[in-house]
Amino acid sequence: MAKKPSMHIEYREVTYDSEHWTLLAHLREKAACLMEAMEKANLKSIVHGSIARGDVSEKSDVDVFLQTPASSFVVETALEKAGIRTERRLIVQATPTYAMKAHIEVGERANVTFPLMKMRKVEREFYVFGGKVSLQDIREDLRVAGVDKRLMLIEPTHEGHMESTVVGREEQVARILGLSIETVMDRVRALTRRDHVGRTGVFVEEELLTDETFEMAMERLMKKNPAVRRRARSA
Repeated sequence: MAKKPSMHIEYREVTYDSEHWTLLAHLREKAACLMEAMEKANLKSIVHGSIARGDVSEKSDVDVFLQTPASSFVVETALEKAGIRTERRLIVQATPTYAMKAHIEVGERANVTFPLMKMRKVEREFYVFGGKVSLQDIREDLRVAGVDKRLMLIEPTHEGHMESTVVGREEQVARILGLSIETVMDRVRALTRRDHVGRTGVFVEEELLTDETFEMAMERLMKKNPAVRRRARSA
């Protein structure tokens, strides 16, 4: 069951046990393996979400993301050289106004994603909102503040983390995360709406054909979908 946003003021301190620290180290090691493969191809990446914040669980995904558009050939070659097997390749677009992205699944709950067109400010800040760290941050064992799917602000401590509700404190949370209030309000609206109406899916989510590149798939979708074409031309 998906976690629901917290709609009342709440503060809680969470202390991690040894199993939690072990799981966090394991997931960060998986992320570092993917990020090192990208680094060898001169591609800078981040990992975002619970792995960046530290509040991981057995269901946590390893979400490695390239923040700028990249050649799919370079990305896929980097994975192949590192001995990382690609399991599924998807082209996704969250909404008609968001950038289309390449999504490569490389194992259970692990993936590498990168934009196929320039992202807008609110899209780039999404990753700061949830928490993001670089490969160097992982090497230095750094954790950062970010917001989870319950709309709880997670702030790392030496023993675990402090968590507090975002709803009603949007301006304060924006200052803590160094974000625009517009981005925080956008994410609050999106997650609150999902809680009320259920998961709404994405605008585009399509698996690539066997011999198709991501660039070819984007061209194909642009030809048949005017909304995709408009977003690509506005980038």
